[in-house]
Amino acid sequence: MLSDIEIASQAELLPIKDVALQIGISEDELEFYGKYKAKLSDELAQRLQNEPDGKLVLVTAINPTPAGEGKTTTTAGLGQAMAKIGKKAVIALREPSLGPVFGIKGGAAGGGYAQVLPMEDINLHFTGDMHAITSANNLCCAMLDNHIQQGNELCIDPRRILFKRCLDMNDRALRNIVLGLGGKVNGVPREDHFIITVASEVMAILCLADDIDDLKERLGNILIAYTYSGEPVYARDIKANGAMAALLKDAIKPNLVQTLEGTPAIIHGGPFANIAHGCNSVRATKLALKLADYCITEAGFGSDLGAEKFLDIKCRYAGLKPSAIVVVATCRALKYNGGVPKTEVSKENLEALKKGIVNLGVHIENMRKYNVPVIVAINQFGTDTKEELEYIESYCRSKDAEFALSNVFGKGGEGGIELAEKVVNACEKPSDFKPIYDINLSVKEKIEAVAAKIYGASKVNYTTAAEKAIKEVEALGADKLPVCIAKTQYSLSDNPALLGAPKDFEITVKNVSLSNGAGFVVVYTGDIMTMPGLPKKPAAHSIDVDENGKITGLF
Repeated sequence: MLSDIEIASQAELLPIKDVALQIGISEDELEFYGKYKAKLSDELAQRLQNEPDGKLVLVTAINPTPAGEGKTTTTAGLGQAMAKIGKKAVIALREPSLGPVFGIKGGAAGGGYAQVLPMEDINLHFTGDMHAITSANNLCCAMLDNHIQQGNELCIDPRRILFKRCLDMNDRALRNIVLGLGGKVNGVPREDHFIITVASEVMAILCLADDIDDLKERLGNILIAYTYSGEPVYARDIKANGAMAALLKDAIKPNLVQTLEGTPAIIHGGPFANIAHGCNSVRATKLALKLADYCITEAGFGSDLGAEKFLDIKCRYAGLKPSAIVVVATCRALKYNGGVPKTEVSKENLEALKKGIVNLGVHIENMRKYNVPVIVAINQFGTDTKEELEYIESYCRSKDAEFALSNVFGKGGEGGIELAEKVVNACEKPSDFKPIYDINLSVKEKIEAVAAKIYGASKVNYTTAAEKAIKEVEALGADKLPVCIAKTQYSLSDNPALLGAPKDFEITVKNVSLSNGAGFVVVYTGDIMTMPGLPKKPAAHSIDVDENGKITGLF
């Protein structure tokens, strides 16, 4: 069987101008990055602003195995399948981070015969958006430390600097560092930290900004530090936001590529869902809605993370209302949730499947709480047995849940026709989307609403540091913002070992921070880290390039 990169390398890509023409975009409205990638211009967004919107479809999932379970594959395949049944659809995805590409996952642009192309470019430097975000973030950090070095006119307390440097790579050695060592000319010594770029507030801001003016204002609103007297300091106070926006002037424009079958795909922004808000940009989603009858987008990890944040943060800010939600489930992940180790999930195990399938039940019920039709996509793997697949189908019937067997990995769009037809039917059903909590609740009430209604927690505990941080958020008048909860993706709880559908568990909030520019309060639970590390055998071991420039190992 061919690997993902082998399938991708054999594909005949259409010139990106031809892909654009499918959805009514002229060559003049593209900014080309070679033959097969282009940014969508501001002029296009302006031209389309009064056009009617298509239907919005969200693809999410159950709690995954560490290898991921095919949301991007399902999204790409569903876009291809829509074309097969004569529907005009655009998929809208996040950009992969180099961290997981070289860490656990390898490639992150779909798989098999449901991929977005050119997959090597998308998985590596793409159009440079990640690097622009990293540079803008670190420019602010450099200007902050320079302000302190050059006399500290604002009286910034070096012990209370909040804004962290970032890097788009898993590097645990940079989590906690000391900088400014080496004498008077090399900066004021202080403790500092690195986070991964996809957890940066700059990433969140890029994904939520409407335009360059909104971007600049949001960047200026970033809370970067406190003074010795306890007054807040924002990025605008050190005059960093204008230069940061200049670095992001191209990165804010969405990127157009194509699926393996030549259907249009917009890829833009890439915040993680376990440590950030997990959705592609508002600009990309809104453009896709204007360009097609269906915009199919994804949110990271399980529905307890990415979908919750998509629905409670992104939709709230952007005024979006999904018409249908697809929950991706696999035999492998359900067996993993039933206690089977990752190395054994490909073997038939009906007992583990029966034990773990309750996880699917929770995700179905949770998504129904938003008053939107739900369809289960059973993402088929070659190792699945007939008995296992039939059991999942039977379970869906018992939950009165629409479902479709999806084999887009093996058959491309042809393997997703049933799913596409059910999604189209679901989009015609009545829906009354509402976020899970009222924005005017207190910070704690919002945290507890998500913990109880989505995770199923019986109680939320707060450390002393979290209590203090919440009071600071309230003192700044930011307590009416949505909450973005950082939590493990492997469990509905904050403990990755509690699989399936745990009950009577408690969530511990360890700390809270304000992403004032992005417009949400970040809540840290369990042992979640904003700078991941590499595994013992990282995917980088298998990635290589030959003398002809051919890349291998992006599976």
